[in-house]
Amino acid sequence: MQKGSILFLVPFPLHQAPSQRFRMEIYEPYLRSEGISYSIVPFMDLSTSRKLYKSGGTLNKAWGTLKGYLRRIKVILIDSHRYEFVFITRQAAPLGPPIFEFIISKIWRKKMIFDFDDALWIPRTSVENKFAEWLKCSWKIKYICKWSYKVSTGNQFLFDYASKYNNNVFLLPTTVDLDRQHNMIKTHHSSKAVVGWTGSHSTLCFLEPLIVLINQLQKELDFTLLVICNKRPDFDLKDWQYIEWSEEKEIEDLLKMDIGIMPLTQDKWSLGKCGFKIIQYLSLGIPAIASPVGVNNVIIENGKNSFLCSSEEDWRNSFTTLIYDYELRKKMGDEGRKKIIAEYNTSVIVPTFIQLFS
Repeated sequence: MQKGSILFLVPFPLHQAPSQRFRMEIYEPYLRSEGISYSIVPFMDLSTSRKLYKSGGTLNKAWGTLKGYLRRIKVILIDSHRYEFVFITRQAAPLGPPIFEFIISKIWRKKMIFDFDDALWIPRTSVENKFAEWLKCSWKIKYICKWSYKVSTGNQFLFDYASKYNNNVFLLPTTVDLDRQHNMIKTHHSSKAVVGWTGSHSTLCFLEPLIVLINQLQKELDFTLLVICNKRPDFDLKDWQYIEWSEEKEIEDLLKMDIGIMPLTQDKWSLGKCGFKIIQYLSLGIPAIASPVGVNNVIIENGKNSFLCSSEEDWRNSFTTLIYDYELRKKMGDEGRKKIIAEYNTSVIVPTFIQLFS
């Protein structure tokens, strides 16, 4: 075993999932600069991950998942002995009880670090994979917290949950690297405004209830809705555009927005959200309009760097104000970027991340 070496067990192939990219992969350059030895082993291969949230293809999904379990068995039973730390993003395997976590922590006695940025203990399954709901074993999250050497969480709500089961919990907000990636600033102008939303297929459910209001607003205001996602939604709108998400064009596509939105529902699942959409918008100097739920209240200083909306009237007024006033968009965008520089820039959080392996 090499002292200080880390085995990262992640759900998806590299450069695919935002949560994984900005809570683990983003620290790779800093790990290398510290001379820390590490390996990253995804559960899912690229082919399976691209099919997973599409309808049909049950046999292909099952085969891809089985291959993932075979990879996990190999890496945990054979390869993990070379490492001092095992860092698990979300969970070691998507289905079933926490057998792998038990082996790592209780049998091999590895220093297991558990990182999560959603309220994973609350049952929640996509429509396409409803059959898997009972297999997810959401109850296992508390045991993974209990068995871990350290736990890393994305916001205070998750921190409080983990702290019930572990005394060594760290709060690490999701960050963006303002030097290497989110290093451009939106140029605001007086031409037709673009209101944008970005996210995965699993969070489209938060945008859909707002579409009725957006449809009404487009009869009064001249703006385009831009949706950046890994799945095309079915919206009946006067003026909207869909862009399939890609890592290569992520910043370029985000900069097409003049205003970013992040609607959420008032429930415990939403309290587990870590505000990453807002962090991305503000990092590029794009003001946001968002629901006052959970960490959104921490990132947004209402009326200063973005708007928080509790009612339909708030949403209507915020849309109208920012669509008409590009100077205000610039001012709020500048304030928002200052917030990200101070609190959500990767370089600010690196010392705490490295401390997980001390």
